[in-house]
Order: sequence, then C-alpha cells, then structure tokens
Amino acid sequence: MLQVLNPQDHNLHFHFCVDYQQRLEEDGFAEKLVFSDEATFHVCGKANRHNVCIWGTENPHGMMEHIRESPKVNVLCGTSSCKVYGPLFFAEPTATGINYLDMLQLWLMPQLQENSKDFIFQQDGALLHFHFDVCAHLNANLPGC
Repeated sequence: MLQVLNPQDHNLHFHFCVDYQQRLEEDGFAEKLVFSDEATFHVCGKANRHNVCIWGTENPHGMMEHIRESPKVNVLCGTSSCKVYGPLFFAEPTATGINYLDMLQLWLMPQLQENSKDFIFQQDGALLHFHFDVCAHLNANLPGC
C-alpha cells in the first residue's frame, strides 16, 4: 500500500519537521512524549504486510507461504524517554476499538497518570485509535489535546 505524495506535501512535511525539532529543543518536551503501538505476532512467522517493508537495490523475490488460521497474539506496548509500558496482551484474537479502549482505561492511562500529570500521548493512524468510544474517552480525559 502506497500513499501518493503531492507537490504541496513537501512544504507541509518540512514545516512539521522544523516545528517538531524546535519543540524537541524545549526543556522537558521530549520527556513528556509517550508513544504506543500494537503488533500481531503469528506462530508461523507471518509478518503484518502493513508494518513490514523490504527495501533493496534488487528485487529479493522473497516468498512466504500463507498459513491459514495461524495462532497469533496481539500486543500493546508504550514507551517514553524513561519507561516502557507493557507489553500487554489482548485477550481477544483481534484488536478492536472496544478492547483497545479497555486497555487504555484499565491499564495504560492509570500508569501514565501515576507517573506524570503532564504527558503527550502519541498514537499512529490505526483504525482502532479512531473508534468513537476511544476518541470520546481521550477527549474527556485529555481535554484540549
């Protein structure tokens, strides 16, 4: 899956990078950042094609046999400049907005708030992060973010 870059994207990315670099130079900004992500690990070794890219000067002609219904585990982890939060294993076979919200409410947010009242929680663009209930919870508990 590829995303098209338009001519105006270069300017937007450049200004974002400059702004982010300036923020990183501010005292305490980097220490406030908490990144989180989920991953699926299959017993058969299958990799999630959205998270794995192979780059090279030549086509490696790699091939992986597809194994149906391979046992798997979904894992959530968070990290900051001073701590790793997790790993936490999803009890359900598929990560959804509802079970992600459960982990935020019951596990990750209480730990983050115990360690600091001033943090920046960063997520990627996974669909489960934009579930209505997840957004409502984050908006209620991290207002103005």
